[in-house]
Amino acid sequence: MTNQSDTNTKQKTFTTQNIVIMAMFAAILCISAYLSIPLPNGSHITLLNFAVTLIALLFPASQSFCIVLVWFLLGSVGVPVFIGGNAGIGYILGNFGGYSLSFLLIAILVPILTGRKYNRIRATIVAIFSAVLVDLFGMLQWMLLGHLSLTQAFVAGFASFIVLDLVKAIIAAQIVPAFRLILHTAND
Repeated sequence: MTNQSDTNTKQKTFTTQNIVIMAMFAAILCISAYLSIPLPNGSHITLLNFAVTLIALLFPASQSFCIVLVWFLLGSVGVPVFIGGNAGIGYILGNFGGYSLSFLLIAILVPILTGRKYNRIRATIVAIFSAVLVDLFGMLQWMLLGHLSLTQAFVAGFASFIVLDLVKAIIAAQIVPAFRLILHTAND
C-alpha cells in the first residue's frame, strides 16, 4: 500500500528531475537553432524544427509547451537563440517569425494528438502534420509581411523546406522509443 505523499509525488508534473530534463531540452532547442545552413533568400535550413517535433512527441503538452516557451521567451528578450542567432521581438514580428511562433502551437497540439502511449504510425502521421503546419504558418507570415505573392511565398517559404522537414519529422517520430527509454532510465 502506498501512502498519500508517495501518490502525490508521482502525480506531480514538474518534479525537480523533470525540470532539469526540461531545461536540458530547452538548451538543445537553443543549440539546434545554430545548426543551420543559410539560404540565399535569408532563410535557413535548421535542426530546430526536428528538435521541437521530438520534444512534442516525448513530453506531455504541459511540459512540451514549457520547454518551447522557455526557448521562445529567451529569444524574445534578446538572447540569440532563434534561427541563425537571431533574437528579439523584431524577429518574431518579421518575415521569418511565423516559423518560431508555430513551434508554440506544435508543442501543444502534437502531444495531445499522439496521446500518452507511443504508436509509431500515429506519431509519424502527427509529426508529418506538424511539419506541414509549421511550414504553412511560416509561409503565411512571410507572405503577409514580406509582401510576396502566394506563389512566391509557396516556393520560398514552403516548397524549399517541406521535403527535408518531412524527413526530419519522420525520423523524430521513429526515435521516440529510444529517447523515452533513456528518459525513463533517468527517472528511475
